[in-house]
Amino acid sequence: MTGCQPRSLVMNDIDASPFPSARDEVDTVGAKAGATPQTASPSYRLAFEDTDFLLRQDLRPVRLQLELLKPELLLQEHGIRSTITVFGSARIPEPALAQAALAEAEAEAHAHPADQDRARRLAVARRMAANSRYYDEARRFAQIVTGTCLGERVCDYVVKTGGGPGIMEAANRGASDVGGKSIGLNIVLPQEQGPNPYVTPELCFRFHYFAVRKMHFLTRSKALVVFPGGLGTMDELFEAATLIQTGKIEPIPILLFGREYWERVVNLDAMAAEGMISPADRDIFTFVETADEAWRLIADFYRL
Repeated sequence: MTGCQPRSLVMNDIDASPFPSARDEVDTVGAKAGATPQTASPSYRLAFEDTDFLLRQDLRPVRLQLELLKPELLLQEHGIRSTITVFGSARIPEPALAQAALAEAEAEAHAHPADQDRARRLAVARRMAANSRYYDEARRFAQIVTGTCLGERVCDYVVKTGGGPGIMEAANRGASDVGGKSIGLNIVLPQEQGPNPYVTPELCFRFHYFAVRKMHFLTRSKALVVFPGGLGTMDELFEAATLIQTGKIEPIPILLFGREYWERVVNLDAMAAEGMISPADRDIFTFVETADEAWRLIADFYRL
């Protein structure tokens, strides 16, 4: 047979390219070129294989783009169509650990009754023991949500967290309890933070840029479920609330677990009274107390 063959006879994949892939070039370029002073120079490296080049200050825009693109492509490949993002403190332990820490703090305070620092630690341990109920609620919530998409090739309402300890661990753990997937968006910190062991390994991502990570928290998210937390939780919560308030994104449920906590640490009524927000802005947030209540509100919002 002479002449050009139909493309379908030449290539198995309709999207295949006649050009060598980047992987092919990386695997073969060294062997072909041989060892010379020219090929040993850093300037000769393929740009996308040159780590020193990619880490230059001038390449920050490229790194930002890569950090945005990598999780997006992998989530597409894994059929993650929508998510529910769970925020909350990395410091809230599971109840058994909280009770053990409380017992230790009580013993130390009893042994040193005049020590103010130990008295302060005891007060914090008591609050953590009380707040540890949220660990169980986050775990239970993730079990409920994940159970809606088991065995499906394309998944909705996949639990997504920051991938760390505390409330994040509880939510990833709940998804793992029922045999489902969950996402972890870890961040490089000066005090090294590793991912918790319950994140689905192929959906465990690591970020350098907080801004890109926060963008991924909102991408695909059908709801934000926010447990008591500190500065990081507040940062993530209020960025999302601002985007809704300003109309940059469509409204989605923002559920705050624990009315007593949130009304003590964030006074929305005072903001409205001072004219800093509109009274209607308070409706961006909904208080919940249990996992079942939270899922019912999300299901009602989307008419599931």
